[in-house]
Amino acid sequence: MRKGAVTNLRRIVERTHAADLAAIYGDMNDLEQGRFFQVLKQSDLVGEVIAHMDPVNQQELVEVLSPEEVAHIIVEMDSDDAADILNLLTEEIRDDVLTAMKREDSEDIEKLLDYPEDSAGGLMTTSFFALPEGMTAKEAVEAIQGDEDAETAFYLYVVDEAGHLAGVVSLRKLITSSPATKLRSIMSTDVINVDVNTDQEQVARLVSKYDLLAIPVVDEEKKLSGIITVDDVLDVLREEATEDIYKMAGTSQEELLHGNRVMPIFRIRIPWLAVNLIGGVLTGTILWWFRATIEEIIALLSFVPVITGMGGNVGTQTSSILVRAFATGRVDFDSLPSHLWKEVRVGFLLGIVCGAMVGLAALIWHNDPYLGVVVAVSMMAAMTVAAIMGTLTPALFRKLKIDPAVASGPFVTTANDITGIFIYLAAATLMLKFIKH
Repeated sequence: MRKGAVTNLRRIVERTHAADLAAIYGDMNDLEQGRFFQVLKQSDLVGEVIAHMDPVNQQELVEVLSPEEVAHIIVEMDSDDAADILNLLTEEIRDDVLTAMKREDSEDIEKLLDYPEDSAGGLMTTSFFALPEGMTAKEAVEAIQGDEDAETAFYLYVVDEAGHLAGVVSLRKLITSSPATKLRSIMSTDVINVDVNTDQEQVARLVSKYDLLAIPVVDEEKKLSGIITVDDVLDVLREEATEDIYKMAGTSQEELLHGNRVMPIFRIRIPWLAVNLIGGVLTGTILWWFRATIEEIIALLSFVPVITGMGGNVGTQTSSILVRAFATGRVDFDSLPSHLWKEVRVGFLLGIVCGAMVGLAALIWHNDPYLGVVVAVSMMAAMTVAAIMGTLTPALFRKLKIDPAVASGPFVTTANDITGIFIYLAAATLMLKFIKH
């Protein structure tokens, strides 16, 4: 490309997988990306390459293209991928792109745009096989041979005269059946499906639980509207896990879309840091309340970091486990009490072991058995309370319809710092007359 060998570059592009081309594009600088895209535009892979790009590169690319260019590209893409690209644009530009497309090409995409991005309707594709239940096996095979646009032919969905989902036939069963056999005779009527408004996390759980390659999506009248394939589900799982990680760190996945722009990133991060800041002030307030105890026994300060640090670690571990358990469906509100009881016991045992170790360290360091007891008991209590809070906080957030991943970051850590310090200094105050001054 740097030498201007465009012909050779086109040959390389034609022999390279679209996912690899998308990765290469992401590693280029702005000038190289511009040159490379001019070559990509002349290939049949351009739509597929854009579909494999990360959201940042997708948005930067489509924002500099004209509505006509975007329309020309997405018409070759699957309807679900095309809808994802259009969702990156402003409503005004999106309408211009749809206007630039032929009516028959834009209809399916417009339907998908009516659904939330994180719903089954926003995730599904309308390219699938739906055959009438009165069709014979021979006719079904001929229909498959004559259709090159369907997303997958592993599952053949069967509908009644009104378009309602009636059953499903595997490709294996179809080709091993007698040619004259009606589809209604060989279809399975027990079809796992989702509603167009089902959340994408629930879709991912069903596909994972039942090991499906695709799952049908029906509307409010149970008419077949589309299908969601396993490759899209893998994208959902990756996106949800990434989103949880960002929230646990006190930020948002939206940062990726802002590139090098400082102010939008600042606005995303500052609320979470403000929570930590308030928590730090409250922790300092508790230290001030117990200043008389600290002045009497300055050695207490030696163990403040370890008390807060260990409590925070246990709280983060516990909340992270519960957030993923909620996300994967392993824990719900019915099984929450048993999960809480397990975490309390784990936190208590960890507290005993860590408390004994730090208590022994306090005894050796300051030659005071009572100080060792205070530190050990405080550590055990703080870690047990941290396990409880690390479980109940995400559960409370989920009950309030707030993403529980938020609770695993600043909230749990800050709360455990406050409770840990309070427990430690309160215990020290109670034992003040026994500890060496």
